[in-house]
Amino acid sequence: MELKTARLTVLMDPGMKSAFEGTCRAMDMTPSQVVRRLIREFRDVNKRETPRRQERKSKRQ
Repeated sequence: MELKTARLTVLMDPGMKSAFEGTCRAMDMTPSQVVRRLIREFRDVNKRETPRRQERKSKRQ
């Protein structure tokens, strides 16, 4: 895990926030844990290829 932390502020409807917090509580997770997991999953699914990877692919073809 990273040693430094950063803050992310999300604006949302108060009703949505309350429902989200309730769902997190029901899953015995904090909202921060859920958001971190969602961000990791989003990052993994949407990884972009680096220019170096693209270069290697084009050399193989």
